[in-house]
Amino acid sequence: MPTPDPTAVEIVTQTIRSRHSTRRFLPTPVPKEILLEILDLAASAPSGVNTQPWHVHVLTGAKLANISTAILAEYDHPTFEHKGEYDYYPQHWVEPYLSRRRKNGLDMYGLLKIGKEDKSQMKAQWGRNFQFFDAPVGLIFSLDRIMGQGSLIDYGGFLQTLMIAARAYGLDTCVQAAFCDYHPILHRELDIPDSEFIVCGMSLGYADPADPVNTLETGRVPAQEFTRFHE
Repeated sequence: MPTPDPTAVEIVTQTIRSRHSTRRFLPTPVPKEILLEILDLAASAPSGVNTQPWHVHVLTGAKLANISTAILAEYDHPTFEHKGEYDYYPQHWVEPYLSRRRKNGLDMYGLLKIGKEDKSQMKAQWGRNFQFFDAPVGLIFSLDRIMGQGSLIDYGGFLQTLMIAARAYGLDTCVQAAFCDYHPILHRELDIPDSEFIVCGMSLGYADPADPVNTLETGRVPAQEFTRFHE
């Protein structure tokens, strides 16, 4: 049996474990060349019969600002139903997922000193999603409607590979399902055809180490609790 390379294991482990959802970024720009290198690495992710079903829309500068403005206007004064084109979350939450979701929210708002009854501050914080948390790069991901549910599994591998590649370059990310609810704006502003649907968004850039929201640590269930060995 091959012997693991301790150095490789350490590098991969550190890169994976250093990834977390960043919710405040520095304005430092990310060069286009680096973005393309990261996306090329992400494209190494496997996909069923090598379909490579991902479509990536990169937003920077004025375009990112315009998208943020348009979505925030709709967020504050709704004109259509804010519902994604597929069910990202369950219709009805059950345990243990409900408790995990609640703890994540309480921990984050606790770091921001936003109380459970402070609805206005909660709304404002949620609205920061649509500012890409001040990141210099926003990403929107779409998928051809003709593809099956397995392509969403492929997409998950692509997104994870992208985030790990970003960490290798010293960059941070936050995957955002919040953008799914504003697909009419994204379709219109980014000229995404109706033959595709919005999978999610992502903020990308350099984390602001001074912001307490970036100290949020989300626990993970150990493998022995969710794994069954059939021998």
